[in-house]
Amino acid sequence: VFIMTLEELVGASTTGKKMETVSSALESLLVAAQRRDCLTVGVYESAKLMNVDPDSVVLCVLATDAEDSDDIALQIHFTLLQAFCCDNDINILRVSGLRRLAQLLDEETADENGNGKEPRDLHCLLVTNPPVEPLQCQALSDISSFCSESRCRNQWVPALELQAR
Repeated sequence: VFIMTLEELVGASTTGKKMETVSSALESLLVAAQRRDCLTVGVYESAKLMNVDPDSVVLCVLATDAEDSDDIALQIHFTLLQAFCCDNDINILRVSGLRRLAQLLDEETADENGNGKEPRDLHCLLVTNPPVEPLQCQALSDISSFCSESRCRNQWVPALELQAR
């Protein structure tokens, strides 16, 4: 006989809801940041920005899917980016669901003439907060709280799964 305590039952349902809320907040934040030109896309572009202006970065999103697990170079980049984020108090999230990110950021791989264009590297996304007219949105606040709560539970790099729609 398997018996769950009330805390386990309530905790399980609230954790699932919390993850949904944070996933939605992340999606909203990324779209808003892209609209305001506060989104840096790509591992190399992100590393360059963090080297030049780490204080402007408020969130680092590292995205992979199962097929990326054998990419040693990508894993090394992620390790270095994570270390840099931890040293500079930058919130960081690991995310799976590159297809959903491409949908969100409207990454078309072919233009209207059918010509293929090189898709951007969505493995690393940085959200920056400009000093003039900073991002003031609930989504950023929700994600910051989630990251802070995760650190309190010794989960330094929380992970989310984005669902393709």
